[in-house]
Amino acid sequence: MSRIALIVGLGNPGSDYEATRHNAGFWFIDELASQSGCELRKDGKFFGYAGKANLHGEPVWLLKPDTFMNRSGQSVSALAKYYKIPVESILVVHDELDFEPGDVRLKKGGGHAGHNGLRDIISAMGSKEFLRLRVGIGHPGKSKDVSDFVLARPSATDKTQIGYAIDDGARVIPSLLNDDIEKAMQSLHS
Repeated sequence: MSRIALIVGLGNPGSDYEATRHNAGFWFIDELASQSGCELRKDGKFFGYAGKANLHGEPVWLLKPDTFMNRSGQSVSALAKYYKIPVESILVVHDELDFEPGDVRLKKGGGHAGHNGLRDIISAMGSKEFLRLRVGIGHPGKSKDVSDFVLARPSATDKTQIGYAIDDGARVIPSLLNDDIEKAMQSLHS
């Protein structure tokens, strides 16, 4: 494992999607950018908004793909290849249906579990060995309702809980920058 050099937040571009559950990854990147004073700029060669942040004394790329969710890999692989960032040094932050709003979990590797953004990143990078920060958004109950659910705005209560999860996730970034995944997991999962 190597130190995190790129943090990618997943979401869909445009004002229609800005406030939807599927954009929890974007919200996380916005929070880190705000905390670090990093300005994200639209960069065509990376198919997204990118900026180099100084997080706890470490240089880290922040990225919000400007592609739709199912093409996220195009953006991630473009920046990772350009800056020679190995897949093990990438943290992908995404919405997670299997967790309640307010829950946030860290995971290394694994499949895509039906998440189109993860599926495309795995395909584009040729590996699933990146770190994931999974931000709980809840589940509608029926699988046929999932698409409408993730593309809808959360209730005020859920939005507050998701905000707490984002804060909790941001608090473990120093551990991840020190390559201490165990410490980050203990902090989040207990």
